[in-house]
Amino acid sequence: MRVKNCEKTEKSQVILEVEVGAEEFETALEKAYQKMRRSIRVHGFRPGKAPRKIVESMYGVEVFFEEAVNAALPDAYEAAVKEKDLRVVGNPQVEAVGEITRDGFVFKATVPVYPEVTLGQYKGLSAPKMEVNITEENVDAEIKRMSDRNTRLVSVDREAKEGDTVVIDFEGFLDGKAFEGGKGENYNLELGSGNFIPGFEEQLIGAKAEEERELNVKFPENYAKDLSGKDAVFKVKVHEVKEKDAPEIDDEFAKDVSEFDTLEELRADLRKKLTEDRERVIQREFEDDLMNQVADGITAEIPEIMIDRQARQFIDNLKMQVYQQGMNYDQYLEMTNTDESKLLSDAREPAEKQVRMDLAIAAIIEAEKLEATPEDIEKEYESLAAQSALDVESVKKYFTDDQIRDQTLTRKAVAVVTDSATALKPEEKPEENQENNQEN
Repeated sequence: MRVKNCEKTEKSQVILEVEVGAEEFETALEKAYQKMRRSIRVHGFRPGKAPRKIVESMYGVEVFFEEAVNAALPDAYEAAVKEKDLRVVGNPQVEAVGEITRDGFVFKATVPVYPEVTLGQYKGLSAPKMEVNITEENVDAEIKRMSDRNTRLVSVDREAKEGDTVVIDFEGFLDGKAFEGGKGENYNLELGSGNFIPGFEEQLIGAKAEEERELNVKFPENYAKDLSGKDAVFKVKVHEVKEKDAPEIDDEFAKDVSEFDTLEELRADLRKKLTEDRERVIQREFEDDLMNQVADGITAEIPEIMIDRQARQFIDNLKMQVYQQGMNYDQYLEMTNTDESKLLSDAREPAEKQVRMDLAIAAIIEAEKLEATPEDIEKEYESLAAQSALDVESVKKYFTDDQIRDQTLTRKAVAVVTDSATALKPEEKPEENQENNQEN
């Protein structure tokens, strides 16, 4: 194998012109003969026993060329990529150059490679950063959520009102005919929750147990295409009306729902946790703003295949989320009135942003000569274990050292940017602050 030419073109494409010599091609021809001989019939010889020279004399020396090229080309291509130290990111487009003879052949391979990345400014940036301000109303809202989780539903003998839960049987009809998926039995529906289509829940206010009603509703325009915008009638039977029996918010409540003896202790702990959670969110938003600036500032000719792959990864992640929610992917497409080609098209812009971000982080790691030591990796495992309430050995079953190393290096790269950045009050403009930094 000899690389005759290696030329870089636009969009981080490299054109390799590679020659496979006579000796290598002869080896490939013998492999082709060994593979094909049992399927070649030669009078006077049992299947697979005819010598190669006899076969070539009868069918021509070219009889094994195509199979031999298929055998020789992958190894020659891999050797050429290794010789030129190319970081390939996609499959090559291959074409023959000139004729194929017993002396070998020449092929041209056009392949996308990892782009050269030039970092813009990544130190001394600035971005708005909110201040943490946890109010008593925030604590009250958290207390209410805890109360809601501990609220019982009790049957009442009265008309249903908003906030009540009704236990119902229902069946939907279009033009007098029941439609698929429009039937349910002993369904618990909270009135005012918005879980059903507009108009459904409102028409059950005032209903009592054992009452039957017919509800006239119209499906939204963005609903599943078979029902979108159509008028329907639902026959509903109310079996039971239930109201919420919420616990008293006092010291006993605190003892029941937490490890604290008093409500004040519980509120103090909630205030602390809400503050920590908000600080993490604000820090993440600050880091994201800064890293978006870094990603926007790089210069790189990004191969389309990298964006295509990231867009496809987004779709695969969506499929997993849909599946985890108990829904079929095709049903999701039908409900959202879209198709996969549209999703892929919509995903290209965020995919390009993600690719630019990945390239920026990799460039910072290289520029700063960042490393992940075994101690760093072990600390990352310990951090993940603390977050997930698992032991370290259990976490190691879900992640590889390479994944943790990448995560550690990414965190270090982000720290390089954020540790040198200036946090602005939300009303300040980053451009003004950066100009002031440059003047100083």
